[in-house]
Amino acid sequence: MLSLTCLGGAGTVTGSKHLLAHGDTRLLVDCGLFQGLKNLRELNWQRLQTDPAGIDAVVLTHAHLDHSGYLPRLLRDGFAGRIHATAATRDVAALILRDSAWLQEKDAEFANRKGFSRHAPALPLYRVSDAERAIAAFAPAPLHRDVALPGGATLRLRRAGHILGAATAQIDLGGQRIVFSGDLGRYGDAVMPDPEPVPEADYVVIESTYGDRRHDPADPVEALGAVIERTAARGGTVVVPAFAVGRAQSLIHHLWLLRQAGRLHNVPVYLDSPMATSATELLHAYPDDHRLAPQDYEAACAAVTCVRDVEESKALSANRYPKVIVSASGMATGGRVLHHIAAFAPDHRNTLLFSGFQAAGTRGRKLLDGAQETKVYGQWVPVRAEVAELPMLSAHADSDELLRWLSGFRRAPRRVFIVHGEPGASDALRVRIERELGWDAVVPRAQQAFAL
Repeated sequence: MLSLTCLGGAGTVTGSKHLLAHGDTRLLVDCGLFQGLKNLRELNWQRLQTDPAGIDAVVLTHAHLDHSGYLPRLLRDGFAGRIHATAATRDVAALILRDSAWLQEKDAEFANRKGFSRHAPALPLYRVSDAERAIAAFAPAPLHRDVALPGGATLRLRRAGHILGAATAQIDLGGQRIVFSGDLGRYGDAVMPDPEPVPEADYVVIESTYGDRRHDPADPVEALGAVIERTAARGGTVVVPAFAVGRAQSLIHHLWLLRQAGRLHNVPVYLDSPMATSATELLHAYPDDHRLAPQDYEAACAAVTCVRDVEESKALSANRYPKVIVSASGMATGGRVLHHIAAFAPDHRNTLLFSGFQAAGTRGRKLLDGAQETKVYGQWVPVRAEVAELPMLSAHADSDELLRWLSGFRRAPRRVFIVHGEPGASDALRVRIERELGWDAVVPRAQQAFAL
């Protein structure tokens, strides 16, 4: 019997882990960290409901932390198989996993030094050495070709848009075909390719991050320019928390278009994220995985000042001249952007600009919901700056685009499983699928097993 169990990414947008089991074969699709609310983050410390040593292989749809960030822990707890993903996803994941492990170690060290942890000593979820083991376990898989997996399964990857290397995953196992959307990108995106259609499947597992809404059709370049111009006019700085992989590169491109149009004038742009800088360099390594011509992304990158040194980053926070700072993390949960928020949030002339999905419980969601203060490294910071959101800059497909991708199947699957969304968004997508496509759809609960 073939079964599907959602070990994460069910009822929430983070922690994606989907287990396929057939006989003695165990395949895990995605292996992400839970983020946001404390009760979710605490799940990262609980042992998986299946023995990691019994998992034969992992398939990774893309490298974002909520899909890849648990991999080092999986290996630490006994997983000894291969991780199958596109070559670009492997290289992006290497950046993300090393950074995540370094932060885990630094956070534990800081907690022990300051003595604020309830645990003595505070320990990292995993270490840099665990991340290196995970990176070494990757087995790059080509697009559009069948790849053999354990237990007689086969894998075929297709472009999903979203970020560099992202793919949908078609897995044939036990006489059934299951297709996982991973995170789907936008149609007509300026940087990433459109999600590719999949002709057929017996079962589909689809994300629902924006399953209950449509993105604003306004021109993202125009909207971004308007925020920067009104902030600069009052002498302020725009701080943009951005995902180091994906949004940072799209923002650099949009900012370059604004400069080309003469819109930014004397407003300098800084990319203050070593990981985002390294991810941007990967555009050179994978020219077929994005839309940008070499001369365009080279010109766009040349128009941005990349900040690698910590002292330079601190100087940016002290600099009160109008500027744009793009810095990770995208949900303002960590990284250098926190120092910039602490520096610029108290001044009404400045703007905190969010350009991607903000999960429940994250600092970014709280700020968008109107928080008057925010806690940064143990200190409460008043929020007097303008807090703005440009959801049309999101790298996630909206509800119409999710339906568009589903409409590419030539026949109805037996069932659609709706994951990676907050409850309201997932259920709204379920209703649309049943009403507009006439397909059977269900929103799985965490740990709920389905016989396929």
